[in-house]
Amino acid sequence: MARWVSRRRFLQATGWTAAGAGLAAPAVAMAESANTASEQKIKILGIACSPRKGKTTAQAVQVALESAKAVAPDRIDVELIELADLEIPGYVAAGLPLKEGQRDDFPPLAEKLADKQTAGIIIGSPVYFGNVSYLCKAFLDRWIVLRKQFALSGKVGGAVAVGAARNGGQELVLQSIRNAMLCHEMIVVGDGKPTAHWGATVWNNGKDDITQDDVGMATLKNLGRRVAEVALACR
Repeated sequence: MARWVSRRRFLQATGWTAAGAGLAAPAVAMAESANTASEQKIKILGIACSPRKGKTTAQAVQVALESAKAVAPDRIDVELIELADLEIPGYVAAGLPLKEGQRDDFPPLAEKLADKQTAGIIIGSPVYFGNVSYLCKAFLDRWIVLRKQFALSGKVGGAVAVGAARNGGQELVLQSIRNAMLCHEMIVVGDGKPTAHWGATVWNNGKDDITQDDVGMATLKNLGRRVAEVALACR
């Protein structure tokens, strides 16, 4: 607000008062409106696409979300969504009708994804034979309904991959997630400096404890921060 107060003083000092009020007042009003809009809260969603609820993929996405929140605690809300307990029939993406008695939990997720307040989306998947989990694939396939109107256009996206080895296919998973995001005209970012590559790559050492992976933890924090920074800059 201070900079718009300074603008008023500038207008007064340069004679844009009384006689020029017809031009100055709308200019100030528009500037104040833009400033208010820039201070509105945004939300960053984290989607954990592992069938193992509360395990390493969810933990990894949560670390990224906490880092995103720390960028501007008063302006950023974060939410972790786990697909483990949800039913997301992938075949619906092919235009096939929902089978009788089949539950479909995707529509409420689609509303959250498309919501105007949602400015960032972080998707995490475990590595299965060099690719995303079946849950992640079904989830991303169902995005086809969002692409019809490009409802995700301009939202910031980041990817997280958790593998059972340090070099266990994580970058292939990141590529799959990022490819889907690019098809929706999202703004896809990497994990930011100083690690600054394609996203967060995490190693599960077999004990379901990712905190021992210093490199992976750094990429998670950098990814969350980068998603938040870009999301704020775009608002």
